[in-house]
Amino acid sequence: MNYSQYQLPAVFSPVLTPIAIDGGPDSKRLLKQCQWLDHNGVGQAIFGTNSEANSFSAAQKIRTLEQLIAGGLNPRHMMPGTGACSIDETVTMTKAAVDAGCSGTLMLTPFYYKDVSDDGLYGFYSKVIEKVADSRLKIYVYNIPPMTKISLSVPLLQRLVKDFPNTVVGIKDSSGDWAYTESVIKALSAGGFQVYAGSETFLMRTLRAGGVGCISATANVNPKAIAELAGQWQAPNADERQAELDVVRSTFAKYPMIPAMKSAVAHFSKDAHWAHVLPPLVDLKPDQQSALIADLGKIHFTMAGL
Repeated sequence: MNYSQYQLPAVFSPVLTPIAIDGGPDSKRLLKQCQWLDHNGVGQAIFGTNSEANSFSAAQKIRTLEQLIAGGLNPRHMMPGTGACSIDETVTMTKAAVDAGCSGTLMLTPFYYKDVSDDGLYGFYSKVIEKVADSRLKIYVYNIPPMTKISLSVPLLQRLVKDFPNTVVGIKDSSGDWAYTESVIKALSAGGFQVYAGSETFLMRTLRAGGVGCISATANVNPKAIAELAGQWQAPNADERQAELDVVRSTFAKYPMIPAMKSAVAHFSKDAHWAHVLPPLVDLKPDQQSALIADLGKIHFTMAGL
């Protein structure tokens, strides 16, 4: 699918990362997966939560980014995760993504210290922007309080957008709190701030409220259906199609999500290597794998063209 040079995909996937023998990212398998997602209309938010990003070093991720682009992946369809607890590592990753020509960077909050203030979070983001010092930088802040135990308040977002209007341009909200997502859309979307829900479960609500789409785990395994609904969300049968997406997601959610999605990729691609995750995560057990595939069979799920 071809995207406009100036318009990002409505759906991104935090792309699952296949693990190489040495424990690093397997860039060849990852490239193939990214190409499949791209073909199905989904952008690639590599190095996200479902990518096991925090299990890899900045050097590993930068090398993988370079290999993906050298393999022909279009950086304009990519939104790499660049956030880390350290300002220096965040700056290093972010500069690499900007220099590679990526459409944006998905910047996780610094997550180690809890109960930090809005001033502290503002200081982190502003210092990163100052050190990157590049007008091409487009930041999509990543709000995922279930993992970080830190929430980005609406006043903080407004302050960042006011002070860095051409740099802080959007958010991925994985709070799971629709009232919060809606409040961000109401407060900021009129000025062009792009709100992506963190799950396709909220896709229709987000689009109807004025958001732009979703960056969702199960876009890894169900990309075409999610992307097509995002493009046809005003169709008469949109709510029925949303319900179908919800069934797929709830099926995967019965299992540990990342190992389950990797097991599905392994099954449908006939490449058992895909089933592995890095510690502290653990692979699905054989009985879990069998149960997952049986559950997917019951809903007639497939991953065509993988």
